[in-house]
Amino acid sequence: MTTPQPVLAQLSESAIFLTLTINPGGEAAVLDLLPDLAGLVRSVAFPLPEERLTCVAGFGSQAWDGLFTGPRPAGLHPFQELTGSRHHAPATPGDVFLHIRATRQYPCFELARRVVNRLGDAVSVYDATPGFRYFDRRDLLGYVDGTENPTDAAAARAALIEDGPFAGGSFLIVQKYLHDLAKWTAMPVEERDRSVGRHLADDIEIPDARKAPDSHVSRTTIEDPDGTEHKILRDNMPFGSIARGEYGTYFCGYAADPAVTEKMLERMFVADPPDLLLDVSTAVTGSLFFVPPADFLGDPPVRQG
Repeated sequence: MTTPQPVLAQLSESAIFLTLTINPGGEAAVLDLLPDLAGLVRSVAFPLPEERLTCVAGFGSQAWDGLFTGPRPAGLHPFQELTGSRHHAPATPGDVFLHIRATRQYPCFELARRVVNRLGDAVSVYDATPGFRYFDRRDLLGYVDGTENPTDAAAARAALIEDGPFAGGSFLIVQKYLHDLAKWTAMPVEERDRSVGRHLADDIEIPDARKAPDSHVSRTTIEDPDGTEHKILRDNMPFGSIARGEYGTYFCGYAADPAVTEKMLERMFVADPPDLLLDVSTAVTGSLFFVPPADFLGDPPVRQG
């Protein structure tokens, strides 16, 4: 396996999820940045080793075709919009995505600022969402997020392609969810537990015999008929704006095979009945990116002309 980007980096206290679109004629500036991206990260990180600053770069399907030549990741395609009986998962723009993580927010901000300044008019910022740790890894709904994340070798198997021309790469699906906290907090705790599939107080999963089939845990558990479970690596984070009254969760899911994440989303939005959590959480963005290995960024196969 070639060297992956820091997909498997330790969960952080802060992040910026930065989505860029490439303006007409901006491809050359993006390609010029890629070999220097690691140096930009070091320029911020080296004086601040305690911040554990990392950056993962991914590319959307259309951008990939406009930037690179040679083999194409087999699973890379535009995010598939989903419309169910009650809920909708939109597909939104995104050519380049940076997942920037650190202990505190200011190194994330500084790296994002330097990247955007370097690219200038070549790109537009579609979205820049700062994420933060909330209490003991809880989301703004009050539940611990990521309890069943795979670790160590299992995390690598879930998130990274093992062989082929893109070994060490990963598929990343991201979505912003806005929460109706007033509606959520008005619900009895028992009803909230039923929606999630876990107990609020102790983070213990409700046993299968008593778990609602349309709970969030049930809908996002992907198993083969023989019981083999397929996992992804999540690095979700809460975000919020008191001024705008927006509070939510930024979903960030890495997978060696995007079909696993897509199956989870299909079960959430299209199944009948859909995921109970969607009654209070509305998806407002959705994009799929391919995260190539680190050495790909160092010497990208540039499309000419």
